[in-house]
Amino acid sequence: MAAPAVVLFTRDLRVHDNPTLAAAAERGGPVLPVFVIDESLTAGGALTPNRAAFLVDALRDLDASLQQRGSRGLVVRRGDPATEVAALADRVGAGSVHLSTDWSRHALRRSQALEEALAPRGVELVEHDDTIAVVPPGVAVPDGKDHFALFTPFHRRWEDRPRRAVVEPPRTLRSPDVDPGTIPAAGELAAGQRATHLPRGGERAGRRRMHAWVRASVTGYDDHHDDLAGDRTTRLSPYLHFGCISPVELIAKAGRSQGALALARQLAWRDFHLQVVAARPEVASHEYRSRGDRWRDDPAALAAWQDGHTGYPIVDAAMRQLLNEGWMHNRGRLIVGSFLAKTLHIDWREGARHFMQHLVDGDVANNQLNWQWVAGTGTDSRPNRVLNPLRQAERFDPEGDYVRRHVPELAEVAGPAVHTPWKLPAEVRKAIDYPEPIVDLDEARRRFLAARE
Repeated sequence: MAAPAVVLFTRDLRVHDNPTLAAAAERGGPVLPVFVIDESLTAGGALTPNRAAFLVDALRDLDASLQQRGSRGLVVRRGDPATEVAALADRVGAGSVHLSTDWSRHALRRSQALEEALAPRGVELVEHDDTIAVVPPGVAVPDGKDHFALFTPFHRRWEDRPRRAVVEPPRTLRSPDVDPGTIPAAGELAAGQRATHLPRGGERAGRRRMHAWVRASVTGYDDHHDDLAGDRTTRLSPYLHFGCISPVELIAKAGRSQGALALARQLAWRDFHLQVVAARPEVASHEYRSRGDRWRDDPAALAAWQDGHTGYPIVDAAMRQLLNEGWMHNRGRLIVGSFLAKTLHIDWREGARHFMQHLVDGDVANNQLNWQWVAGTGTDSRPNRVLNPLRQAERFDPEGDYVRRHVPELAEVAGPAVHTPWKLPAEVRKAIDYPEPIVDLDEARRRFLAARE
């Protein structure tokens, strides 16, 4: 009989289309599914209340799915992943440990530590680079370079790369008799207030959402994904971040309509950011292309932006959606990012930090590099463009429904007038508890462009 194989789950919390789990099962021996709560992340605050709640849902769901296939369930440990996995490998006499490749600095350090812990024991570490990404870093690269610095040529190469087939989940799983441990409550992992309207985590919830969205919305995605009030985005980003659904399977199920191609392009952006981080891991905290900015230190303006009290309703609506849902519409992310980094000229890292504190889908590659893109310090080929929030509101929330949904003080202001409450009649304005704009847009634009000269 083949030796047992350990599967260390990380950002691949699913049984469907999981090449890492499938490869371990195909070896023919027992499979020990393991998740280690990395205390370097919990102690350092990287696991925030919103993400902890989603993670606990996902772990419980994964445990149930594994048991349905005959496994004794998910083995949960707390501590250092390399130490805990090595101890479990010793306990069951494992011949291999299987891990989905990831490319952040933390993930690379984890892989190195696992290799160093397992090699002296004669246990093989098998990494699978086709579980988290559609096209993994290193596959779509320019000639003579380690990554693409601009999205468009990357996307062309990405589209040309062959895709793996969707992998069926194991029908049955046998696992060694090991104390499973306990999946902790979310509050044990990250204390603090959570958003009031968080999505439920886990593969089953993600697959339900994926199937419903593909049936109802994929064909119109190209035309409507920027519609703030319509809210026709997939809302699958938290499930993709935790690996509750597979990006390869999502593309396969979406089909070949124009909407499906637009969706694939968004997933290509995800892979684009992964390949930048894989080649330049320092971009998580350092600028990819410095513009020599002398960022403004304005705590009051930063706090107004964080709380959704800037006096610009489209900005405030998006920021309050983040606080209430742990999620923000992608068009909203662009608007509030430009407002902070260019209109207020406050360091993009402050925005990235705030997003990572609240987003359920908070992802080092996507979050940091999207912030750098909008700040003009990243891969954007037009680094000095400034998104005017009033024009953005006119285009993507023309009747103001998105603002009224998220800014209750303005719920009674009808139509497009909700975007410019400072223009309302004085008697109406007095009755509304909403701040005046904290900055003049034209003046701020001139200040920003002069600073970038």
